[in-house]
Amino acid sequence: MRIAHLLRKYNPAEWGGTETVIHQLFDGLRAQGAESVVYCPRLAERSGAAGRATNGHAVRDPLAEAGCLVNRFNACVPIWGISSEQRRQMVAVGGNLMSFDLLRALWSAPRLSVIHSHALGRVGGIGLTVARRRKLPFVVTVHGGVYDLPDGLKKSLNTTTARGFEWGKPFGFLFGARRVLQDADAILTCNHREAELIRQKHPDRRVLVQPHGVPAKIYETDRRKDAQTAFPEIVGREVLLCVGRIDPVKNQGWLVEQMPALRRRHPGTLLVLAGACTDEAYGRALDARIAELGLGNAVLLAGKLPPADPRLIGLMQAARVALLPSISETFGLVILEAWAAGTPVIASRTSGASALIEEGRTGWLFDRGKPEAFHAAIDQVLADRAAVEAITAAARARVIADYDTRVLAARLHDLYAKLTEEHHAHRHPA
Repeated sequence: MRIAHLLRKYNPAEWGGTETVIHQLFDGLRAQGAESVVYCPRLAERSGAAGRATNGHAVRDPLAEAGCLVNRFNACVPIWGISSEQRRQMVAVGGNLMSFDLLRALWSAPRLSVIHSHALGRVGGIGLTVARRRKLPFVVTVHGGVYDLPDGLKKSLNTTTARGFEWGKPFGFLFGARRVLQDADAILTCNHREAELIRQKHPDRRVLVQPHGVPAKIYETDRRKDAQTAFPEIVGREVLLCVGRIDPVKNQGWLVEQMPALRRRHPGTLLVLAGACTDEAYGRALDARIAELGLGNAVLLAGKLPPADPRLIGLMQAARVALLPSISETFGLVILEAWAAGTPVIASRTSGASALIEEGRTGWLFDRGKPEAFHAAIDQVLADRAAVEAITAAARARVIADYDTRVLAARLHDLYAKLTEEHHAHRHPA
């Protein structure tokens, strides 16, 4: 079985949760005997973001290292009248790109069994068009949310497009960009709320909840020394860890604002922000605010760390708590990673975190508009180790039982096989 996976963005220097999910999915599919072929846009030079993200280390390509064939295609942001910085930012967050190269590449790709798009918009529409012409099953995964998004975030996603003239709209219509969900053979989402909203909008579609997973076994080896060697600042400190790309949606600025009050109660705390910077303006503002508040010794920017990196695992294991203050989070993979590492989690009340965390049993939730609940949870974590150990034990057991990568990949492989059989039966009724 050979699967074409379509990504609207893949830059190893700007690694995030979606890339980790895809990497682990491919690893699990390989164990099932399936071959994954990636189609993603060609990289553009973004020296400022890349330099910040790599943290002084050479940029690796985890997908290529894992034996996955990565095919790059030429793509563009089809909007006139926006600045080069706005254009780069749209590419960094996987904007609605256009590509004629992708159309040709998919049409001529040999031995494909399924086309699986991890993007909506024009990239997904091109995949749908080729799948229909080649009579192949078409699967789409909703990674960042479509209907289950805060109103403010929906508005911000449309702001840049509104500033220019989008000449790509006719091509989106031609390739069925707005029909990706309506015509897909299967729609996957990691979020039960999102799945229900999709079913309401597309009641005749096959909509499945496919949660993200983690390779729980890799967290069994103690990697604290790796983290301490790479980041000696954490030695002897109470580490509060936030893992995620440096981006307004991930909301690291909110945590920085809470640090002065936290430091007054817990002087030994150190906030560690680990993740690639995908929004340069936000990254600069974050740096400036840290300096303005005098938090140079209280906040550590660890930069981008590759998936399964011993330094990242070590940071997870060394942290007293993992923090997730996101404005929107359809799943929250970092929650599972922290649980697998034996670390408790305090998260904002997004749909993804609320679906995973049982308040007081496997973690804590808070409302960003009411920071007192966040501070109370921090106080409890730092004061009551016995209670925290009971919570992390329950959380780790849940990861092993329900979210191990290979179990979830086997489930997806079975879906591919079923869709392939259905298409074969349709083409050959006898």
